[in-house]
Parts: sequence; C-alpha cells; structure tokens
Amino acid sequence: MGAGSAKISVMKRYVFAMTGASGQAIGLRVLRELVREAEVHVLISSPAFQVMKEETGLNLSAKGEGAVTGKLRKELAAVDVHYWDEHNFHAPVASGSFQTDGMLIVPCTMKTLAGVAGGYAETLVERAADVTLKEGRKLLIAPREMPFSAVHLENMLKLATLGVTVAPPVAAFYSKPKSLDDLVDFLAGKIFDAMGVEHSLYPRWKGKSKK
Repeated sequence: MGAGSAKISVMKRYVFAMTGASGQAIGLRVLRELVREAEVHVLISSPAFQVMKEETGLNLSAKGEGAVTGKLRKELAAVDVHYWDEHNFHAPVASGSFQTDGMLIVPCTMKTLAGVAGGYAETLVERAADVTLKEGRKLLIAPREMPFSAVHLENMLKLATLGVTVAPPVAAFYSKPKSLDDLVDFLAGKIFDAMGVEHSLYPRWKGKSKK
C-alpha cells in the first residue's frame, strides 16, 4: 500500500439460526456477542420462538419479518441485524451468491441436523446450511440434547467428514464457573473459538508450573 493509504476494514457477515431445541440461552448469548462484531442474518424456527419464551421468558415472535427484525434490534441494541422467516426462500441467505463468513445453528434440533446431513432443505434454515456447505464456508452446528442415538451420531459424523464443526454444548469446569451465566458464557466462547471469532467470554486455561 502507498504512503498515507488507509487500511480498509471489512465487517464480517454471518447467518445465525436457532431451532426448537433446549439451550436457547446459549444461542441468545452467542447472538448478543456476534452482533457486536458483525452483520448478522437471523433465522428462528417456529418452535424456537416457543422454546425461547419458555426457557428464557423472551418473546421475539411478531407478525412479519420487519416486526421481528425490529424486536431483535431493540433487544440486542444493534442495527445491522436482519430476520428472515423460515419459509422465505426468496431471502438473500437462500442464495450462494450472498457472501457470508459462515453460518451457526445454535441450538440445533436433531430434525434440522438430519435435514442438513441429508441435503433436505425443508426450511430456510436447512437451505441456508446447504448453501453454506456447497459454497465451502464455515458451518457450525450445536446439537441438542444428550444422549445421542446411533442415528444422531451417524448424521454428525457425516457432517463432520464434510468439514462441518459439530459442537455439542458440553460444559467444562476448569474456568471455575460460579453461576449458570458463567457456564453459558463458557459455551458461547467455545463456539466462537471454533468459528475463529475473537471474544473474552471466559478465562482461558494457562496451565500450571511443576513444583
């Protein structure tokens, strides 16, 4: 670059989906952090709206994409966040020509997992995931909930061999969490680690010196 040239900073863009599994608090924590760093296109399945309300008390459902987008922007205190209905296959995220830095599905139901693994795009969530795969972009799936059957594991293995990051939200305790919020932050942080997104959600293990 020539003298006096300014480095252009390009904002990241992600597709973020939430489906109707338990663990909505984890998905919301990831989303809250992600919108601080990137443009985010949000997909929320119909069951996810209900489970989210039951588990967290947050009601984001509304009539129309614009209304839900408005609720999201108010709740997240973010402007560059956009919601697309699960049946809107005309949404930009349904096309591979819409450039993104990847997609996350947190949490991910076993039905959605099976749909993605089988290439069966019944909803926009599965279509967007299919597009992410075919374009060779990062795709992370956080499947819920344990225990997993052999069918679940086979679907996960199939996706893993295709380069998908399969990240079940399994807690660890070396960060010495003192609350449920600490555990949620840890899980959200591990998801960001897998996607290469910088964060400071949990203290990292620094090891111990031998005496």
